[in-house]
Amino acid sequence: MNAASSSDEDLTQVLFADAPEETDRSAGDAERPRSLASRPSVADSVFRTTAFAAGGITVAIMLAVGFFLTLRGANALSVAGFSFLTTQEWSPETQNFGIAAVLSGTVTIALVAMFFSVPLATGTALLISEVIPPRLKSILISLVDLMAAVPSVVYGLWGLFFLQQNVIPVAQWISYYFWWIPIFAVTDADGARMTDASQFTSSAFIAGIVVALMVAPTQTSVMREAFSQAPVGEREGALALGSTRWGMIRTVVIPFGRGGMIGGTMLGLGRALGETIAVYLIISPIFTINWQVLKTGSNSVSALIALRYGEASEFGLSALMAAGLALFLITLVINFTASSIVARSRSGAQSEG
Repeated sequence: MNAASSSDEDLTQVLFADAPEETDRSAGDAERPRSLASRPSVADSVFRTTAFAAGGITVAIMLAVGFFLTLRGANALSVAGFSFLTTQEWSPETQNFGIAAVLSGTVTIALVAMFFSVPLATGTALLISEVIPPRLKSILISLVDLMAAVPSVVYGLWGLFFLQQNVIPVAQWISYYFWWIPIFAVTDADGARMTDASQFTSSAFIAGIVVALMVAPTQTSVMREAFSQAPVGEREGALALGSTRWGMIRTVVIPFGRGGMIGGTMLGLGRALGETIAVYLIISPIFTINWQVLKTGSNSVSALIALRYGEASEFGLSALMAAGLALFLITLVINFTASSIVARSRSGAQSEG
């Protein structure tokens, strides 16, 4: 027995001879901080590099466009000075030129377009995402995307030869019953009301409707995508609490897609401000500020460039570049403003109770 006990004790000493050393090593490892760094995969590195390169190239192109317009328009801006923003006439040859008239026409046409396109795009987006059955949804989505791909010259020709003659009676009716609103009045130089159909052609109102139909598909696509991302749980919860379909849309879908609505509207506004061919085909260009949207005669910065580019002198070309620079800056301001608004009202940030 004693021999067996001595053998067991010797075996125990051999087995646990290094136990204190292992304990010390474990304590040392516990004191050393654990590294959380990970080595990115090849796919992640390629994606990150591509994303940064795409963003950098986009910003570089935008800055290059602004620098080019500034460089080419510097000569005209140095001659015109601040009057470039206040002068209505456009005669670079006599050094009497400015964008007051064309800029006001650009804004007027864009606002008319937004007045028609935003309700149309919102209603269409809600129809596609919330009302129609799934088997018809893909067909309508394809039709909307197809409308966005139609060239602007087609819209311009359609508006010139078909829409205009059908809209003139509507414009006459609006002017007849709402003449007391200054923008809907159609008067001559002496303030007398005019009702002849020729006074309602080629107006900012008609151009705005055509531009609205051009930008509405783009706005619809953005809004529809935002509405379709509304949480299913909140939709079903609203319906389970007794809400009607419209009540669910009003309290869940629209608040969730508010950011998409703002983004789509601003995206359409940016395109409406820069639309060229359709506006150029429809309007009757004038170089005076016309606040009467139903009256014939309007203008825009992009249409001015298209109209005068081929016949412009070296100095006239510089003046056109300066006008393009003004439109470029306005578009940038609108886009940055839209980005800040969307960032503050992100889709899904809140829903009404």
